[in-house]
Amino acid sequence: MTALKIGFAGTPEVALPALAALAESEHEVAVVITRPDAPAGRGKKLTASPVAQLAAELGIPVLKPSHPRDPEFKAALVAFGLDAVAVVAYGALLPQSALDLVPHGWVNLHFSLLPRWRGAAPVQRAIWEGDQVTGATTFRIVRALDAGPVFGTIETPVRSGQTAGELLDELSQSGAQLLVETMSAIADGAEPTEQSDEGLTVAAKITVDDAHVDFGVPTDAVDRQIRAVTPAPGAWAQFTSNGVEERFKIVSATPVHLDEPLGPGELRATKRALLVGTVDGGLELVRVQPHGKKQMAGADWARGVQVAGARLS
Repeated sequence: MTALKIGFAGTPEVALPALAALAESEHEVAVVITRPDAPAGRGKKLTASPVAQLAAELGIPVLKPSHPRDPEFKAALVAFGLDAVAVVAYGALLPQSALDLVPHGWVNLHFSLLPRWRGAAPVQRAIWEGDQVTGATTFRIVRALDAGPVFGTIETPVRSGQTAGELLDELSQSGAQLLVETMSAIADGAEPTEQSDEGLTVAAKITVDDAHVDFGVPTDAVDRQIRAVTPAPGAWAQFTSNGVEERFKIVSATPVHLDEPLGPGELRATKRALLVGTVDGGLELVRVQPHGKKQMAGADWARGVQVAGARLS
């Protein structure tokens, strides 16, 4: 097998396993492309992306274009003489003029079994919709959203109680190996297979409004919604007590059997648990974050407030 000379385009932490795996492979990661430094922390200090920081540790040159259509960026990229560019959560749209710069194209690692869940939030949507199986796909990027021809896939079961953050961490590890295998296959002459539109679904971005928990649906649906928006943007509801309403974050919850029924959003505290009702049962609110306070166990929070007559909506 002939080793490839590749670039790597990525920005957040979820891209780190793939960059590390490619750097340890037989392929040469000649340059890293990432988003420009951005304000972070309380002081809003300009901070390099997680991918840029790892690249610096690995001694790999880094390009941080404002946009990949910039002529200066494209000239710099061409100078590296790359065979392909591996992409994981880069965070910017790639124009055709950039896609055409390398002979084997830009190869994306996407965290779903395409064509199911093309788009920004495939892991979150898979959990929200109750998918039993998901996975990762490598494909050559084309102008249409996540529609390029496929090199390879891996399947992963969605486990009971798994949050989007936990599933994404798992897929970032297994997907990293898939990406390395894909680069090796390309080096051996493999060509991708055209992607079908059969079974196509679109994974729209999850918003803060999406994370507003609806207790007026079955328990299983409430559980899936909470897990799908955890850790970001984070599940929340309005806590109402004695006519006062405050935002209330739900960090983790689990379905439970209720000895006595509760109405949707109605709260009950026991010695060991904080419970909330749905249309057909309820959940234990395991960890919560009341307005203006730190995260804590739901039962601990309930000991300090008047839960009787209070509700979440």
